[in-house]
Amino acid sequence: MPYEQPLWRQIRDDLRAKIKAGIYPAGSKLPSVRLLADEYDTSHMTVRRAVDTMIESGELIGRAGRGIFVSETGT
Repeated sequence: MPYEQPLWRQIRDDLRAKIKAGIYPAGSKLPSVRLLADEYDTSHMTVRRAVDTMIESGELIGRAGRGIFVSETGT
């Protein structure tokens, strides 16, 4: 039986694919964590983990009170 990736990794990979495809271009604002949780039909904590790993790697930038943005240089 093949090993299935945790959901947060699947979400991270999907967000990366959307950034690469230009759905979320550099500098653009991502939907809120709550909206992403609805889109992926999961908890906001699962989405938050995916987003946090992307912030740590420099792919996304979190701006307090403003939202989460795609990095200009991290993609």
